[in-house]
Amino acid sequence: MIREDLRNIAIIAHVDHGKTTLVDQMLKQAGTFRENQVVEERVMDSGALERERGITILAKNTSVHYKGVKINIIDTPGHADFSGEVERVLKMVSGVLILVDAAEGPMPQTRFVTQKALEMGLKLIIVVNKVDRPDARVKEVIDEVLELLMDLDASDDQLESPFVFCSGRDGTSSLDENERGSDLTPLFDTILSHFPPLDMDDKGPLQILVSSIDYNDYVGRIGIGRVERGVAKQNADVVVCNYNHPEVSLRGKIVNLYEIEGLNRVPCESASAGDIVCFSGLEKINIGDTVCAADCVEPVAFVKISDPTVEMIFSVNDSPFAGKEGKFVTTRHLRDRLYRELLRDVSLRVEDTDSTDAFRVSGRGEMHLSILIETMRREGYEFQVSSPKVLYREIDGVKYEPVERLIVDVPEDNTGPVFQSMGERKGELVHMHAMGSRMRLEFLVPARGLFGYKSEFLTDTKGEGVMSSVFFEYQPYKGEITRRSTGSLVAFETGEAVTYGLFNAQGRGTLFITPGTPVYEGMVVGYSPKDEDINVNVCKTKHLTNTRSSSSDDALRLIPPKKLSLEEALEFIGDDELLEVTPLNVRIRKRILDSELRAKARAKAKLQ
Repeated sequence: MIREDLRNIAIIAHVDHGKTTLVDQMLKQAGTFRENQVVEERVMDSGALERERGITILAKNTSVHYKGVKINIIDTPGHADFSGEVERVLKMVSGVLILVDAAEGPMPQTRFVTQKALEMGLKLIIVVNKVDRPDARVKEVIDEVLELLMDLDASDDQLESPFVFCSGRDGTSSLDENERGSDLTPLFDTILSHFPPLDMDDKGPLQILVSSIDYNDYVGRIGIGRVERGVAKQNADVVVCNYNHPEVSLRGKIVNLYEIEGLNRVPCESASAGDIVCFSGLEKINIGDTVCAADCVEPVAFVKISDPTVEMIFSVNDSPFAGKEGKFVTTRHLRDRLYRELLRDVSLRVEDTDSTDAFRVSGRGEMHLSILIETMRREGYEFQVSSPKVLYREIDGVKYEPVERLIVDVPEDNTGPVFQSMGERKGELVHMHAMGSRMRLEFLVPARGLFGYKSEFLTDTKGEGVMSSVFFEYQPYKGEITRRSTGSLVAFETGEAVTYGLFNAQGRGTLFITPGTPVYEGMVVGYSPKDEDINVNVCKTKHLTNTRSSSSDDALRLIPPKKLSLEEALEFIGDDELLEVTPLNVRIRKRILDSELRAKARAKAKLQ
């Protein structure tokens, strides 16, 4: 059956190139909202973290109606750490809009997602967005996109993909690079004309490939996927199976069936082949499973998700302040929450360790894991994490490590410090070209070399540099890299930080805390420019006499402390440190809290 009334598309791009803003305008101009309806900007970014950070973390489904055709749209994340979200949702679509910023051009994530779309043989429409930027360079960007497609071995048909020139913010599009346009009609028309109608078998036995999982406290797991064959019906008896695990087989019933209309899930009794549906009633459903008719069990192959490259150890908090601030603090709480995350995130790996209180969690990058940590913290979990480590591989007896493709845009005057930093981190320059008064540099650098580099990069470029990276490949081990040149200021005793103690400590380095902050022995309260740890007593009070009073503390001037965000703290912590995460605080601590035991362990390590 030819589905003239349906198109399934995904929007893919690098982070901050305007995918979600463009979807906003598509929804508005297609009449999804009432004329008087109040709609937030970036309406698709529904999560609190997404709205705060201005990034998409989870792929979202929506739909619009245009000229009698239903267009299912999937808005995908642009950050490389969430590329697993992109990989799995591409199975639901037959065409993709590749969004490229008119000033920045193709970036690392653009290359990654475009490669995935080309491998799956999907049809493309290239959308050059933000053409209203004063620094837009549309002609050069067109050439760069074509070079990218040729570099990725695109087919002749894919090289002939149409270009549409848009301003997502203004809601305009045009087929001519020299014209602005007045609305998104040219974009909608190109979608209908370039993406062919779906040719689906609606007569055969049912097949639904599950590409996403949602969870609801009332109905449990909700599967989301495209009907590959047949007709999905409410209350139908089905079998859940998996292509990669043929031994898995589960009988059940589709209790509720929904179609996506605009931003809402609308109950329906049936859905034909090609439709993207949500369904509940199958409690043990997972991403990659196939829901089949009970009398014809034929699983559909699922896309292979790229392996994680970074790992951390998540463990139960055992600091002196353990259990005081969190709601969920036990091993069982931590274990259940981590394994529950696997239901939604196909790029994540969770493994048990030798310790019953610790779990090895692997992901695509620091941000991937930091978003998980921040989400758990806000939910009331209290735990501690180790410093991030890259995952090595052994190939033919040789140690290999993950290498990232790093692209930086910096002012021409600031290229020197960037080259120096990259040299220290075993980075290899592969491309360099001028963009007006700025330079674009492309490096291949070990993933571990980028840990903690972001803050240094912003300092080197006076806050004007832009950097982004994506996994490139595994290469032979590049040798030792010095991760941190600073030492830690470590609290010497447990108590409350006072002005007098902090005043004495600030001469040794930069502090993280203010007067009145509770501290414990072994807690890191700042950093020193020297490459060694220094014990400081921030709880030390002035000895009072009849001529000296505590009120004179008011005269002591403290330098404002450096407040670390979660990402900055993860970048900072060394191998002998842990990050204590609670709903109220993020604290850095030493693994061994006692200073004498710590000194003995350090001396022992030097002898080995």
